[in-house]
Amino acid sequence: MAERRATHTRQNTSISGSQIISQECSVQHSPNPLSAKELDSVNLRDPETGEPLKPRFKTTCDRFLRRGKKPVGVIQSIKKIYGCSWLNILLLLTPVAWWAHFDENMVDYHTAVFSLCFLTIIPHECLFDYCGEQMALYCGKDLGDLITITLNNTVEVTLAIILLLKCELKLLQSTITGVILLHLLLVPGAAFLTGGARIWEQDLHPAHTQLNHTLLTVGVLALLLPASFYAAISGSTSTGISANGELPDLGSSTQTDFLNMSRGLAVLLLLIYICSRIFYHNPPGAGNNSLTHALTPAQLKAYEAKLEKEEPEVNQWVCICALIVNIAVVAVTSEWLVDSIEPVRHVSNITSEWFGLVLIPFVSFSADGAVAAGYYLQKAVRRLWFKTEDPDPPNPLAKAEAIDLSIQFVLLWMPLLTLLGWCTGKPFNLLFDFFEVALLLGACFLVNFVTADSKTNWAEGFILLSFYAMMVLCTWYYTGESDVSSLLLCPGQPATDS
Repeated sequence: MAERRATHTRQNTSISGSQIISQECSVQHSPNPLSAKELDSVNLRDPETGEPLKPRFKTTCDRFLRRGKKPVGVIQSIKKIYGCSWLNILLLLTPVAWWAHFDENMVDYHTAVFSLCFLTIIPHECLFDYCGEQMALYCGKDLGDLITITLNNTVEVTLAIILLLKCELKLLQSTITGVILLHLLLVPGAAFLTGGARIWEQDLHPAHTQLNHTLLTVGVLALLLPASFYAAISGSTSTGISANGELPDLGSSTQTDFLNMSRGLAVLLLLIYICSRIFYHNPPGAGNNSLTHALTPAQLKAYEAKLEKEEPEVNQWVCICALIVNIAVVAVTSEWLVDSIEPVRHVSNITSEWFGLVLIPFVSFSADGAVAAGYYLQKAVRRLWFKTEDPDPPNPLAKAEAIDLSIQFVLLWMPLLTLLGWCTGKPFNLLFDFFEVALLLGACFLVNFVTADSKTNWAEGFILLSFYAMMVLCTWYYTGESDVSSLLLCPGQPATDS
């Protein structure tokens, strides 16, 4: 996730997390090749010969089936998928984690299961990333962007669904907040810090940045509304939890009010997300797209032209099958990870808020973090030990992919989780702790301010990382709001302390 999540484009850079993974996987192409319509509209040229590029496929179906092109072999595809990163060696821990789950006589059973499941999910996240990039080559730029962003959210969404079905609703709220904060602060902060280390400033696509500001703000403000409503009524309403853990005088009527409010907000957020995708994929005006915008950076157009010549490394049908298998394995492993959270939390005396806000979101970041650490260590050894210079020039385009993931999570997955809770009888609502809402508002304000001029530098990246560290520090001492938690109890579920 480190920098692999694009504000709708991907660019090669020696110091971005997504490129690190791409280099480890020998992927030097983008998942977003241009469509025939886009090529005609922007008149892209071959970066080597300077001649206009002609579209290779007439339709989206031709692109997906690669008519007229030699298909990629099945054996070759399997080798590429499972050899795309050195982290895939951790796939060997999958059967070990499953065995540990069924061997309850193991010493420190729950801790072992949690640790093994945590490590097992890391390489599966890498596989989602790589397969998403490959599928994007078959589906074209617009659909490819959506596929890549969605697949990069798969692990987080799977964990969230398991938490919902297990009725760990307060932990689910904290996890949603933590995922959004990680994608808003930690990942882009690291991208801006490393990407701007050798250049005065980097560029973002102005049109995308403006729309992202609005989408991010409305998503966070939607969470502020229930919190403000609760603050307004809590002064005149009894909110204590009864001795048997059942809902107090605040009661079922208040819980029902917040559920109805949350479900209405969820529908409206979904409509906003759908409209934003329609606007992005099909803006008004014939031939308009992200590359024809007057403010599109020239480097972005040149890079898209280069990517048009790239070929996929994996057969599309093998890739789809690998994704289905990967999703199934992650779902089972995530369920066992969630089962072990409560015992581990009690043993470690860590609050559920810190577990959700900090630790669980790291499941989605750990894969990129591990690859990035290995890559930078390798570069440091080459520079300090072998005295070799970095041959890659600094990239003028900033990486802000994680912001798109935050927007999708708050406008698509969070509302869908609310509606799924409605269908499954789980009282999940959008009344978050005011502390969590304040964190999201602060992160939203800071990110929008940093990217307001569509330019970033390493100092702004360090500021984002510093604010994330501040959030982690304060969360360590936060124990949650018991009154709000009482509204998230399933029927017959006793109240528990953080």
